[in-house]
Amino acid sequence: MPNPRYPLRINVGFLLNQPVGTSRDIHFDYTDVRLTVDFQVSKLEGVARLNRTPQGLLVEADFSAYQTDECVRCLEPFEQELDTQYQELFSFQFHPTTEPSLVIPEDGNIDLAPLTRDYLLLEKPIKALCKPDCKGLCVVCGEDLNVTTCAHQSQVVVK
Repeated sequence: MPNPRYPLRINVGFLLNQPVGTSRDIHFDYTDVRLTVDFQVSKLEGVARLNRTPQGLLVEADFSAYQTDECVRCLEPFEQELDTQYQELFSFQFHPTTEPSLVIPEDGNIDLAPLTRDYLLLEKPIKALCKPDCKGLCVVCGEDLNVTTCAHQSQVVVK
């Protein structure tokens, strides 16, 4: 059972002495998970394929999750779906070919949470909409135009 404090931490020790080309799929399915202190998602599902290479372990990941976001037009909270795919090489300590955070530690545990967080954040839209045809708020009275129409919408603006 995974540690709830480190939901995407994987012990890869079993792959380190395997022949090059050996792979293993690790499946993830969480209802609610905090990937980092500042990033929580729900319905996180995905798979990480670990491939043994001469340089280390190639991780090919495919994740989807939902995060509560706020619509830029109507300011209502909604569940934003985020999907990401990435490949990263975790290198052996004696042969580092990547940045220091992507080196397989001596205890054999790699944590995919920071990488998954970064890649999911890249998928967040800059202007999140609850639905493509969101009408937003009335600029005069602030009524949600998705729910009701106000008297200001029928007035003609004269310049």
